[in-house]
Amino acid sequence: MVLARRDVEHVFERLRSGTVPERGLDAFAVGIDRQRAEVARLFELAKNGEGVFKFLRGGYGCGKTFMARLAVLEAQARNFATSFAVVSDNDFHLHRFDELYRKVMQELGTASCPRGALGDIVDRWVAKVEDAVVAGGADESAPEFDQLVEKRLQEDLASLTGGKAPPDMARVLRAVFTLKQAGKPADAGALLSWLSGSQNVAGSHKKVAGVKGDIASHDALDYLHGVVEIVKAAGYAGLVIVIDEAETILRMRQDVRGKSLNGLRQLCDAAAQFHGLVWIFTGTPEFFDTKRGVAGLQPLHERIEFLSHGGVASPRQPQLELKPFNGPRLREVAMKLRELYPAANRQRIEGRVTPAYVDALIDKVTEGFRGDVGVVPRQFLRRFVDVLELVDEDEAFDPAVELGFTPEAVTEDERRKLAGEPPYDAEPGDDKGYAIEM
Repeated sequence: MVLARRDVEHVFERLRSGTVPERGLDAFAVGIDRQRAEVARLFELAKNGEGVFKFLRGGYGCGKTFMARLAVLEAQARNFATSFAVVSDNDFHLHRFDELYRKVMQELGTASCPRGALGDIVDRWVAKVEDAVVAGGADESAPEFDQLVEKRLQEDLASLTGGKAPPDMARVLRAVFTLKQAGKPADAGALLSWLSGSQNVAGSHKKVAGVKGDIASHDALDYLHGVVEIVKAAGYAGLVIVIDEAETILRMRQDVRGKSLNGLRQLCDAAAQFHGLVWIFTGTPEFFDTKRGVAGLQPLHERIEFLSHGGVASPRQPQLELKPFNGPRLREVAMKLRELYPAANRQRIEGRVTPAYVDALIDKVTEGFRGDVGVVPRQFLRRFVDVLELVDEDEAFDPAVELGFTPEAVTEDERRKLAGEPPYDAEPGDDKGYAIEM
């Protein structure tokens, strides 16, 4: 795969800081063909009007975020709108659907508009409605044309959502159209911010649309339903939402854990009603299999339980397993990155960063993690990119001589692994599970 120079630079900038790139992932994706095929199957289901969900299951270092980011890219290549949000104990809890909605809308993107794409999507929808009104015989130069379009927007939204779109959603969309036609894009933008879940829109802007307050948790999924339908009406195949790091719930307070798991259950139960929407969640085995996590909420556990027969698991079940990295797979990633690296001296890179050196570096990085190759990819790739740069920049540098390694900027998960600690601190009552909330 040939990447544009800007995408190559993006890949190495992200890897040197220990994070997953948002572009160019296909150039060094290794060992996940089966998982990619399953995700592609979900996209096809959504394109045909199904509402589906999938949980990516894997331990730390298995590449869950990589796979999730790759899913976003592949969804956009298939003409889906997408959103990628990360669970946080600070501002994103799964039981607070207003927080969920706000995060999803903030990160809403398309192939042509990577983030904050609601305005662009609404514009595309309006353009299609205008074309339909003209096709119906209306004169677009007539004084009443805008009124006809505004009426058609409201009718289409009601039809698309089966009449379930919140009244304030329709009011805001009509006002956005009117303000743009009046040459007031800033005022229209403020209302689009409100529709994206912002709680910082001035009352004067909301008054123009005849709305009060902000989007509440109990209404948020109805707004999301409306957005999904607008996305499709604008010409997209559907919407793909990724919720990354669900295992963060394990480190929250017990009451918040229970509410978050119940929120996740509600999302799964409602998924089929959102035609054209794909939910993808990522989580660790501890999140899914312990009473502190999913196994502690029986209805959710029964719905998404992971089934394995002699170590073999179907990718079509709710949980899609990602296997840990091993030495050969990590070596293959490294060699792909060596080929991708924009070297000033390609011959020196290939002569010093050899497959034998890569194997030695894998062994060295793995030492501190008790020989577990599966948890070292992030640390390994940071080190490997640093080596590529030093070899390319310094003729005297010999990576084989400078093989020492000390983990840098370790995450909490890496720190616990280095110390031989469990992924979270045990608490009394971890084995009791949670009550079902309606």
